[in-house]
Amino acid sequence: MSKNLSLPGNMAAVTNTRTRSLVSKVPEVTALFWVIKVLTTGMGETTSDYLAHTIDPVVAVGIGAVCFAAALVLQFSAKRYIAWVYWLAVAMVSIFGTMVADVLHVGLGVPYLVSTIFYGAVLSAVFILWHRTEKTLSIHSIHTRRREIFYWAAVLATFALGTAAGDLTAVSLRLGYLGSGMLFAVVMAIPALMHIKFGLGAIPAFWAAYIVTRPLGASFADWMGVSHERGGLGWGTAWVSIGWAAAIIVLVGVLATSQHRAKESATAA
Repeated sequence: MSKNLSLPGNMAAVTNTRTRSLVSKVPEVTALFWVIKVLTTGMGETTSDYLAHTIDPVVAVGIGAVCFAAALVLQFSAKRYIAWVYWLAVAMVSIFGTMVADVLHVGLGVPYLVSTIFYGAVLSAVFILWHRTEKTLSIHSIHTRRREIFYWAAVLATFALGTAAGDLTAVSLRLGYLGSGMLFAVVMAIPALMHIKFGLGAIPAFWAAYIVTRPLGASFADWMGVSHERGGLGWGTAWVSIGWAAAIIVLVGVLATSQHRAKESATAA
């Protein structure tokens, strides 16, 4: 005797709600993920610098805050991960996070070492609160609104921390932008090596590498944009921002296309 597998209307609604709540709001961590992430950090650095030196810094920060808020509203409104929505939010976090970090040093005169320690403490507080509340820091568990809030708070803090750390090595420690970029490229490889060779957990390895992407991308973007007198290539922050933004758009387009094809394949199956 066959059983009726249909659900009553209210039970079906609950099931659909639960299914939607389990849809991930962040992308899979692939090589392309890391490439785009580094590109957004560099683009955010040079775009922030260009705006701050082209228009009134207060106005620039205001514009950055509005764009940042709008991008996050769009991201939170999405029911699932959408490539261009997610990476737009990351790009806006990059620009605004850079501005937030620069406010402490440029606006308030706080030394880079102090701001680096401060933003490190902020990020630690976010991680501690996130873990105590949700019992995990895995990005594969971003299935609820509260976890998504913790995730984006951590992302913003990593951008601010990375900005301060990059300026600390390039300016205060006088490594220069190219030297800083090379240093952070080596540092970023350490979590991967620790994960593969020595069993470091995937979650701490991910976040350690994620933090370093900020000063890595920003250092190389600054090196391309600043004048020869400052140790750079002198291409200008505007052109570097445009170039890196174009690369981001192309790669996100690749991700969106592959996402659409995967959806079509799943539907056909």
